[in-house]
Amino acid sequence: MSSIVKGSKVFETEFAGKKLTIETGNFAMQASGAVMLKYGDTVLMATAVVSDKVRADIDYFPLMVDFEEKHYAAGKISGSRFIKREGRPSETAILTSRLIDRPVRPLFPKGYKNDIQVIVTALSFDKENDPDYLGIIAASAALSLSGAPFMGPISGIRVGLIEDTLVLNPTITEMENSKLDLIISGTKDGIIMVEAGASEVTEEKMIKALELGHQGMKPVIELQEKMAKEIGVKPKEYELFTVSKDAISAVEKFLVGKLGEDIRHSDEIQREGAIADLESQVFGDLQDDYEAAEISEAFNKIIDMEVRRGILDDGERPDGRKPDEIRKITSQVGLLPRTHGSALFTRGLTQSLSITTLAGPGMAQMIDTMMETGEKRFMLHYNFPPYSVGEAKPLRGTGRREVGHGNIGERGLTKVLPSQEDFPYTIRVVSEILSSNGSTSMASVCGATLALMDAGVPITAPVAGIAMGLITSQDAKGKIEKYVILSDIRDVEDYAGDIDFKVAGTAEGITSMQMDMKIKGVSPDILGEALKQAKKGRLHILDKMLEAIQEPRAEISKYAPRVYTIQIKQEKIKDVIGKGGETINKIIAATGVEIDIQDSGQINISAVDGEAAKEAIKIIEGIVKEPEIGTVYQGRVTRVENFGCFVEILPGREGLVHISQLDKERVENVSDIVKVGDIIPVKLTEIDRQGRINLSRKAALK
Repeated sequence: MSSIVKGSKVFETEFAGKKLTIETGNFAMQASGAVMLKYGDTVLMATAVVSDKVRADIDYFPLMVDFEEKHYAAGKISGSRFIKREGRPSETAILTSRLIDRPVRPLFPKGYKNDIQVIVTALSFDKENDPDYLGIIAASAALSLSGAPFMGPISGIRVGLIEDTLVLNPTITEMENSKLDLIISGTKDGIIMVEAGASEVTEEKMIKALELGHQGMKPVIELQEKMAKEIGVKPKEYELFTVSKDAISAVEKFLVGKLGEDIRHSDEIQREGAIADLESQVFGDLQDDYEAAEISEAFNKIIDMEVRRGILDDGERPDGRKPDEIRKITSQVGLLPRTHGSALFTRGLTQSLSITTLAGPGMAQMIDTMMETGEKRFMLHYNFPPYSVGEAKPLRGTGRREVGHGNIGERGLTKVLPSQEDFPYTIRVVSEILSSNGSTSMASVCGATLALMDAGVPITAPVAGIAMGLITSQDAKGKIEKYVILSDIRDVEDYAGDIDFKVAGTAEGITSMQMDMKIKGVSPDILGEALKQAKKGRLHILDKMLEAIQEPRAEISKYAPRVYTIQIKQEKIKDVIGKGGETINKIIAATGVEIDIQDSGQINISAVDGEAAKEAIKIIEGIVKEPEIGTVYQGRVTRVENFGCFVEILPGREGLVHISQLDKERVENVSDIVKVGDIIPVKLTEIDRQGRINLSRKAALK
């Protein structure tokens, strides 16, 4: 049953200078919670459904979050000729779903195992107010009304940097000139989630942006609190599934004296092996008394507690490193002989093989979503095969996590790529994760940078990425009493820690950032401290990367296509394309090149064979070249008449050679001098008012 009372209620507040409205009680009446959010003319509907059934047989929190783009919201019909219904979610929709999921997930009690589904649907999009951060607010409001044990509310907010001024919730048009695209989500007490792309923004400026954003979201949080109180939401009863005290006590008793140096070892493989042996011994000793899932959860819980205790109390990380120490790094480039660029980046047991492929502009990805129509010339694709963590699993295509990890790397590198005018290539980088033990997404950034440089892509600066962690101790109210910031975290520190904070950037500043919390939030001050420590680690990683290759190669691979660019007048585009594409297809068939024509008249010719490209350019230039009076051409005779012959001097352009201009001597019959197909020299003597061309063979012979 729904926990919403009957009847529509509308709640309003000012949010970054504009009115935000949340309406409830008038739609989706069978959902546990439903709201309609309006900001400008962007309208989102969010629904939350909470199952009354407990799924005791699973070991995870069954939360499902989906953001649904609807083309009608932007007044569009899908551009596909064959499919007009919305189908599989776009990459933007997947990333927005993750953006909503990440701050919501940690705000449910550990051990809660009721199914929850949140769906945020874009009903109206004004092309100025982006629905991504608004979706966080809508989802939070729906959950706040659902009766679920949601420890919100939360808000999302965007921060831009326009002409060196931090701006809250800038419009999409304003964001075109922004050096920062920062989305923050959090409670009124702290920040829970961060997602950012930036143009080498300094740590100091990023800290100010975080502080401003956290303050700016508070009116929306207060609005949701008021809404839930006024409606009188009735909490649902629930049961938490946690490991029994008896099971924890039994595992603790077994592990007494066994958690010393064996689980604190600089050799990662040896350490993991020691832990696996301990877990096997625990199962062998306790399997008759407890369920396997309970033993496993108790064991992992105690290992995590020991990791936390060692870091907070003893100042020792599992592998013996100092809090700001980076694992051993090695880099190689040029591994694969026929790819356009390749690199292997290894940090500890984390390893990314990155491959760069270059293609002409015509290979750019076509984008057709609710929010965007256009082309994408740079892609970073991240693959996480099961063997990277020593598992045997079926391959089932790209998951949300892989899309998200690829996106943070893509955002981190976009700002250092050359302009399309300077480097007119479509660029695809693929990161194959060969081994995973901590921050494969940031390893992808490092590997991709090296692969781009190996491919000869003239990036403006190398980019490195680092994953930061936070271990805290808190009082009964959840207030942080003690904390340690960790650089270059490994999997065990990620599992045991309270924050996963990824930062990518150049030596000058940050280019992308992502943070997720496992606690209710953290202050901007602590995040600022983490950013400063991350910069130190990032610079160290950059130095190690540059030992493999100092700068982009001067030439691209001999196996990569060369892209040649020429500019023609816009009115000549139709001549190059020809009727129904006949002319351009003939050029492609004759030379084997790829041709991409822009509306501006820029033509890009892509070919591995340089001679083929030159031939295509010669043909195109012939088509668009204007005839010039006084110029001598080698023309082809196309028609022979009694009064003279017609000669093609340029592709599609022909003129008349009158019988009197055929030779120095008098000519009785035109056919005595020329026949169709002959190549003869002719001089352009006149272009009359009607554009007709008059030619002279006699003048050319002189």
